Amino acid sequence: MVEIQGVNMDEEIKIAAYNTVNKIYRKIKKIQLSEYHKFGMNVGIGADGTPTKYIDKVAEDIAINYIKKLKTKINILSEEAGFLDYNGDYTFVIDPIDGTRNAVRGIPLYSISIGVGKHKLEDIEFGIVKNIPTGDVYTAEKGNGAFFNKKRISTPDLPDKEIIFSFSNWNIFQNDLSEFNIYDKLRSLGCASIEMCMVASGALDLYVVSEEYLRVTDIAAAYLIVNEAGGLVTNIKGNKLDINLNLDNRTSVITACNTDMINRIINRCKDLK
Repeated sequence: MVEIQGVNMDEEIKIAAYNTVNKIYRKIKKIQLSEYHKFGMNVGIGADGTPTKYIDKVAEDIAINYIKKLKTKINILSEEAGFLDYNGDYTFVIDPIDGTRNAVRGIPLYSISIGVGKHKLEDIEFGIVKNIPTGDVYTAEKGNGAFFNKKRISTPDLPDKEIIFSFSNWNIFQNDLSEFNIYDKLRSLGCASIEMCMVASGALDLYVVSEEYLRVTDIAAAYLIVNEAGGLVTNIKGNKLDINLNLDNRTSVITACNTDMINRIINRCKDLK
């Protein structure tokens, strides 16, 4: 049996989430050896309106084929397939491959992300993010803490003396990076779920997506992981995220170790208005 921290959620649901992630992980690792050249092929248009890459399709098909056969009914919300209603109490909010561009180009930072909830982002009760190239796993259960490779993690109250930032876009600085003195401390890693989890563990001090770009499938699992580690997640205005579990809405994100870091970003945005 899979070892899982926390006991609030039905064990079958959590085990199903772990199994889904691991089935995708094993399949992707296997086909890397023979089908890597296909990873970037466009094979259709997803429910989110963007092209579906071969690697995304393979990963999502694994998840759907496994979940729909379970005795416990679980709905699916995924970037490619959209919402699949199996008359379940819970929904798996899945990004089968987060960081597709990294995967296609051979950059070893892309993940499988599953958040388990009912109606809204705030409902997410369990989350798991697995970095496929490294095998590292972040997990959290609501009210029971966050873990990295089964070891409890907590976000530092204060950032490191040399603050490391990650920005998916930095138009808020308008080419003036001196605001945070981050010429040599800026990162842009291309995988939202892992970057948010890195804030949870203290590897990063701040992660910002300043435009309304991310969907709930990108952040559902990592949102819970950050919160359970003691970190903070807001939108670019500093408001609490309140997103329904669908593909209709997009959001900006600030993920940080404390409110001071968030306020510095918010104030910078106000200065530009």
